[in-house]
Amino acid sequence: MKIAVLSGKGGTGKTLVSVNLASSAKKSTYIDCDVEEPNGHLFFKPKHIKTEDINIKIPLVDYNLCNGCRKCVEFCKFNALAYIKNKVMVFDDVCHSCGGCMLFCPTNAISEKDKKIGEVQKGISDNVTVVTGMLNTGEASGVPIIKKLLSYNIEDNENTVGDKLTFIDCPPGSACVVMESIKDADYCVLVAEPTVFGVHNLEMVYELVRLFNKPYGVVLNKCMDGENPAERFCLDRNIKVLGKIPFESELGTLNSNALISIRENKRYKDMFSKILQKVTEEVRNETIVNP
Repeated sequence: MKIAVLSGKGGTGKTLVSVNLASSAKKSTYIDCDVEEPNGHLFFKPKHIKTEDINIKIPLVDYNLCNGCRKCVEFCKFNALAYIKNKVMVFDDVCHSCGGCMLFCPTNAISEKDKKIGEVQKGISDNVTVVTGMLNTGEASGVPIIKKLLSYNIEDNENTVGDKLTFIDCPPGSACVVMESIKDADYCVLVAEPTVFGVHNLEMVYELVRLFNKPYGVVLNKCMDGENPAERFCLDRNIKVLGKIPFESELGTLNSNALISIRENKRYKDMFSKILQKVTEEVRNETIVNP
């Protein structure tokens, strides 16, 4: 089972939910796809870490073969190539590694070289396999790293007997990196705050999971007494509320100190175990209804 945890903005509680759900399972994999600012590893503190560099292909021009025809420049819709002072210039920061310039070059003057954009780390923390993607500062897209992260999960599942849970901690928002993170998920958990602004962010990811035709439910975080606009949003649209997490100083302190709440307080362990039970029941029901 692959369960994606997402929200419309950062700070809503994605990592809080995904880390504690992964820890609540008997055996699980936690994948941090928030490659621009991953923080799940700070909670798990994994051991026996293995690191792999992630590279993309960028153009390499042989100026001895280039005849200045500019066909590569005309082809590139991302303006990663320009012809300046009788020379093809490559702006690798905006290159999308499509390889089209190499195919269109009539003199075979363009080849490809590797460029490191980040790395993937894999380690173990008690019952959880922790896989983390880290994008180098200034890189345009983390999609190649996310693809590698999710391929790790496929390799693990091929060697695993039984029903292993995988929790995908998605980037905030609803951009292409989020789409890449949820495309193979069996179920999506949307995390929302009890404010009008929180409803706006919830609606963003709500529309996204519907677009991808993914089954989903909502976890309401930072709940207090009184009106909860996010809960009203769910009730009006018949969205299943999987659980409510209270707005408490103890929980906030544990989280800010990078401590896994269920390992520190039995009450929080019971709370997240109930949420996990509801999530797994929902996934199994969806599997039966939509095999």
